[in-house]
Formats: sequence, structure tokens, C-alpha cells
Amino acid sequence: MNREEMLNRVTHHPEPWSIIIIGGGATGMGVAVDAASRGYRTLLLEQHDFGKGTSSRSTKLVHGGVRYLEQGNVSLVMEALRERGILRQNAPHLVSELPFIVPSYAWWEGPFYGIGLKVYQGLSGKYGFGASRLLSKEETLKRLPNVSPEGLRGGVEYYDGQFDDSRLLINLAATAVEQGATLLNYAPVTAILRDADGLVEGVTARDSETGREFTARAKVVINATGPFTDSVRRLADPGVTPMIAPSQGAHIVLDRSFLDGDTAIMVPHTSDGRVMFAIPWHGHTLVGTTDSPVESAPLEPVPMAQEVEFMLSTAALYLARKPTHADILSQFAGIRPLVRSGDSRNTAALSRDHTLHIDPSGLVSVTGGKWTTYRNMAEDCVNQAAVLARLPEHASVTRNLNIHGFHQHADRFGALRFYGSDAPALQDLIRHEPALGEPLDVALPICGAEVVWAARREMARTVEDVLARRTRALFLNARAALRMAPAVARLLARELGRDAAWVELQLPAFESVARGYLPV
Repeated sequence: MNREEMLNRVTHHPEPWSIIIIGGGATGMGVAVDAASRGYRTLLLEQHDFGKGTSSRSTKLVHGGVRYLEQGNVSLVMEALRERGILRQNAPHLVSELPFIVPSYAWWEGPFYGIGLKVYQGLSGKYGFGASRLLSKEETLKRLPNVSPEGLRGGVEYYDGQFDDSRLLINLAATAVEQGATLLNYAPVTAILRDADGLVEGVTARDSETGREFTARAKVVINATGPFTDSVRRLADPGVTPMIAPSQGAHIVLDRSFLDGDTAIMVPHTSDGRVMFAIPWHGHTLVGTTDSPVESAPLEPVPMAQEVEFMLSTAALYLARKPTHADILSQFAGIRPLVRSGDSRNTAALSRDHTLHIDPSGLVSVTGGKWTTYRNMAEDCVNQAAVLARLPEHASVTRNLNIHGFHQHADRFGALRFYGSDAPALQDLIRHEPALGEPLDVALPICGAEVVWAARREMARTVEDVLARRTRALFLNARAALRMAPAVARLLARELGRDAAWVELQLPAFESVARGYLPV
């Protein structure tokens, strides 16, 4: 993917597009892949970087949702379990099985959760990830040596999926481009165009790098901006009734020693009504999440003090070593675009089903849902948009479409395994320039070749793009990411043809964002 090429396509495209998508997160990128692979002329515009918002800030799970089963939403669980299996099939380099244990501290918890997780496993059918089973206290301690042993009676083991959210997003972007889509990051939509009948017919957008505005017309415009859905709807009609009830979910990242091994902990009930996880991820321990109603959706949300305290105190109930603020390597938050119901104050109770909404102007908005079901959401959206725009009828092919980087045995690439079939190309960069193979910081296995690759092939434009979303440095260890920033800026400047003044601007810009990831 090359941004200059993408921008050239946009500015030299006199014919209307079939579909314009606003928003470059999981939903928008899924729609782009689905639409382009059906043969529709597809343009996606993102105001910042791909995955800047919610889609890079998940709990890193591809799962059916145990809590939704408890709520009685069996259809959502079955959909998610099916999509979980399809995603592992299409992106095995990024999606893997992960064993979970629910530790039992009361006599009834083992049988109770054992039955529920047997049902959960059964609903997955041919897409199952592994059998659930009851564990003795001894087996539980063997599998989870870091779990609190006081009062432990045993546990229940089950399997779900794990992934790297923003790496998957970048691979989806590459897949969309391979299927013929045009994607442009740093291109905020500034206006929505309407024809004489008041129907949406295109957009005006701005290239943030040059400041130039451009117009693009389309037979249908899809709003896939997640928490910003209502803001885009107001561009078409200032009087629309809001449909989003934003909810913040926060996470903290600890050292691997807090949860040594390859097994996660699932806490089925916390004081805020959510499920809590402690998960091994990229050699660290990820703990989350929360569910806090918020008034607005900032582009760079920050965990609230009470959210961090809640996660630390909950983790302390289950981990033998009690984490403190000093143990937090990074903390981050994301905004869920939940769809309003009669009472949206309790966001934990709002449905995680996706919603398709068509305004009188013809603007199509798709929102809600979750990462696991992105593909199904996209298929549903394109089906409806194609009918609305009277596009030629073509069936979706994404159920069996391999995602860019597809590789069945990516583990053999070691630290580069998340690049899948692209890993040999990164290894070639290192062979050509051995210095690119050196870690940029002793705390993380991220090397210079990844920066070069991000600039050349993944449309990374800033230090933040590289350290937050092409690699996961900022999410894993904020202080290490800050130490890496000068070297990343110099490599990016070399690749993008920037000067020393650009480097000097990049460093404080990244530091400003990184401060929100540092524990207070």
C-alpha cells in the first residue's frame, strides 16, 4: 500500500465510485474488503490513521462472548462463534486458540460455570476451538501458577480466540487494496454532498498532509465511524436524532511475570457487571476491561482513575502477586459505539449486536457489533447498500477469502510471525541492512525493519502510527515506546523524505499522545 498512489487515484477519478466508506476501523475496513471483492468501485476515507480509534484498543479476543450467553442472547453468541472460526480460518497468522481458566473459590462455581461453558462450547459446532473441562485445585495451580491459592477449589477450562487487533486491521487494508479498493488515511470528510432531491451523492474531504480539499461522488455513502457516527450523520442532516450511547473500556498492561505461561484467567462477574480478563499478550499480561458511560467520544481517550483502581483491585483478588500502579507498563482506553435504547445509562446492558440505519438522506450508517463479527457486519451492510444504490447484484465472497499475510505456520518466523507471509520480505530488509534487525529497545522485540516496512508498505505516516498501530510498542510499554521514538522518527524521515525539522515536530507530538498511556 502506498499513500501517494492512493491519493493520486482519488484526485484523478472522474467517474463516481460505487461506494464511499467513511471510517477506517474494523467495520469500515471490513466493508471495504467485502465491497471491493464483489467488484464494486470502493473508496475508504479515514480522518486520522487506520485503527486510531476503538479498533486498536480492544481486549484482543476473538470470542463468542460468555456474558452474552448469560444474558440469553444465544443468536449473537452463535454468530460470534461462527465468525471466530471463519476468522481463524482466514487469518491463522493473527488468530490463535487461547486456553482460559475460570478459577473457582466457592463450591458452586465449578459446576455452575462448567455447565455454562459446555453450552458455550456446544454452540460453536464445527467452529469449536477446544473442549471445556473441570479442573481440580492441583490442576488449576499447575496451569495458573500465578493465581491466588487462598480458598481456591479448582477451575473450569475452556478455549477462545486471541488476535492482534490493529495488525489484523492493517492486513485487512492490504486485502482491500489487493481486491481493488482505494484507501486514504489522514483524509477527514468535511462535508457530505446532497443532490437536488436532498439525497447523499458524495463527500468533500481534505488531505491533511497538503491541506488540499477534494470532492468524491458515489452511488452510496456508508458511515462506519463507530463512536463518531452521529457527528457524520449531522454533516448530512444537522437535525438527526443521536443513536450512539458511548461507553469507555479501559485496560492495563503488566509484566509477563504476573501471569506466566500461556493460559488466561476469566472472571465471570465483577462489581460493574462485566467479565474481567487477565490475558498473556505479546509477552505481557493484559488486564481488562471496564464499562463506563461517557458523554462524548474523544479521538484519544484516556483511562479514568477509577477505572484503573477497579482493574488493579479486581486483579488483586485473583493474582498471587497483587499489582500496583508502579507495575503498570501501559494503560489505554477505547470507546464502544453502543446503540441507544430507552435507558442508555447502564451501558453494560446495551446490546452488542450491530445496527444498520438509513437516514432519509440515504446515508447508510453501520455501527455497534464487535471485532469478532466485523465480517458478518460488513456483508450485511454491503448487501443493503447495494440494493439502495441499485448496484449489480454480486454475492459476498469474504467467508472464504484469505486475509493478507495468510500463513499456516507463521510461528516459524519468531518475533516477525504476526507479519505472516510478509515476514520473509522483512527478513530480506535485515539481510540487506543488518542494523535494521537490532531491537529498538531492550524491553521489546521490535526492530528497525518493521519501521521501514510500515513506511513503505503499510501507509504509516507518523511515529505514532508506527509505535501504536503498526507495532504495539505504545500499548505494551509506554516508557519503552518513548525511548524508541527518536530512532523511529529518523528511520521514518529517511523513508518518507522528511527533514530534520519534521523529526523535531514528530517527537513532541508523540510524547503528547504517549503521556495518556503512562500510569499516573
